[in-house]
Amino acid sequence: MKQIIQDNKYVELSYKTVDEKSGEVLTWIEYPIGYVHGANTVLSPEVTAELTGKTVGDIIEVAIDCNELYGPRDESLVFTDNIENVPEEYREIGLTITMENEKGEPKNFIVTRMDDKTLTVDGNNPLCGRNVIFKLEILKIRDATDEEIAIGGKVGADPELEDILKK
Repeated sequence: MKQIIQDNKYVELSYKTVDEKSGEVLTWIEYPIGYVHGANTVLSPEVTAELTGKTVGDIIEVAIDCNELYGPRDESLVFTDNIENVPEEYREIGLTITMENEKGEPKNFIVTRMDDKTLTVDGNNPLCGRNVIFKLEILKIRDATDEEIAIGGKVGADPELEDILKK
């Protein structure tokens, strides 16, 4: 009997994020992400609703306005400085740098541009301001254990999404 996605099922899937306008793949995961359906909020409600009732091998596509997820783009979070003022270890496009504000609150910035004279970092989520398509492929469905239901995912497998998503 085919397993279908419903509450308390452990699901593994792969996905990529595609820019709706250009068709460019913006992010993808290197290995499957697992979660317990109905017990984890790692996915948006729109994505979760589309996954309900699907089976292994199904591919779904969900349009998402990233302004709703991450807010509108904020140009005050983009900083350009003279390259001479930037330590050598931060001079790499795509590098994430964590900085703190006056209150000690951390904020991630990504090195987005660099030339011989300047380096630019951006504190906006790379997807904000875009309309994207989340394209997900269902790889595995099984009954979740009681422990997995309690934590919302596979026991001992809790990587940060930032570590999973690749630009």
